[in-house]
Amino acid sequence: MNTLNILTRRNVLVTGGAGYIGSHTSRQLVNAGYNVVVVDNFYSGNRWAVPAQAHLVEGNAGDFELMSKVMLEHKIEAVIHFAGHIVVSESMTDPLKYYGNNTSGSRNLIAACLRTEVKHFIFSSSAAVYGVPGDNPILETTPVSPINPYGRSKLMTEWMLEDAANSLVASSKKDAFRYVALRYFNVAGASLDGALGEATPEATHLIHVACQAACGKRKKVAIYGTDYPTPDGTCIRDYIHVEDLATAHLLALAYLLEGGSSETLNCGYGYGFSVKEVLETVRRVSRVDFEIVSAGCREGDPPALIANTEKIRKLFPWKPIYQDLETICTTAFLWEKNHPHAN
Repeated sequence: MNTLNILTRRNVLVTGGAGYIGSHTSRQLVNAGYNVVVVDNFYSGNRWAVPAQAHLVEGNAGDFELMSKVMLEHKIEAVIHFAGHIVVSESMTDPLKYYGNNTSGSRNLIAACLRTEVKHFIFSSSAAVYGVPGDNPILETTPVSPINPYGRSKLMTEWMLEDAANSLVASSKKDAFRYVALRYFNVAGASLDGALGEATPEATHLIHVACQAACGKRKKVAIYGTDYPTPDGTCIRDYIHVEDLATAHLLALAYLLEGGSSETLNCGYGYGFSVKEVLETVRRVSRVDFEIVSAGCREGDPPALIANTEKIRKLFPWKPIYQDLETICTTAFLWEKNHPHAN
């Protein structure tokens, strides 16, 4: 595999590029020399998060005609698709919203790619497709069984990508549509220069919530369950720094542009930390003894979710550089502290 900078001046469309992960990835793409077009409707993204060097199109990534027009006008060669709703609890109360935006919207975007002969597609998927797996670490071959509409909406898009790629492969072996689906585990942290971070109002991720408590933006943090079969009784999760995750997207892009075949890959570090470990780390780096309370277990919360990352590490020259909990929590806390709008 070549370096990240080998494929410069290529035209890449980033949907949801004003959002948390999308903005970090867009900035890395710009810095690596790609021509970046960001499409965002600012449902949860922010204009200030879009790199100044990127071309911004305000609109819906699920608008077939708009996406077709943008792809043709900017001679797009690859799409990185982040745009989507992500709040699991909301997906339970309003499932059709998630199927409409995440699934139908992705279908229209894929159709626009096929219409305009964009051959390369990277999809922001989720470990939620696994549901409550029996074993850890989780392989890409672990049976998928999502337990909420959010996870199902992501899995349905993976299926659409697979079917679209297979249908074209069957009819034309040359330069067929290919994709990489990246199944994220728990994304956290912020850029080390403090320019970008989590600023989605409804974000419910543990590290984000804990940092809000450390900054006085919420009164307390709840631990949902303290009697799981883990060393300290609380759930264990695999946390990945947002910058390392963004780098995985650039490597996936280079892989596809160099002729790589379609793949589905886990994105995590291969080990996890408990809820109590995370909260104590945030307390330590923030030097704030915010209140922690115990609450009942949430239905569907597995004791542990840890990624097996052998496949992505073998396929790409991916060498995470922020893979320690203190770095993740420190960058998240400093972002929350220094940016009042990050709430």
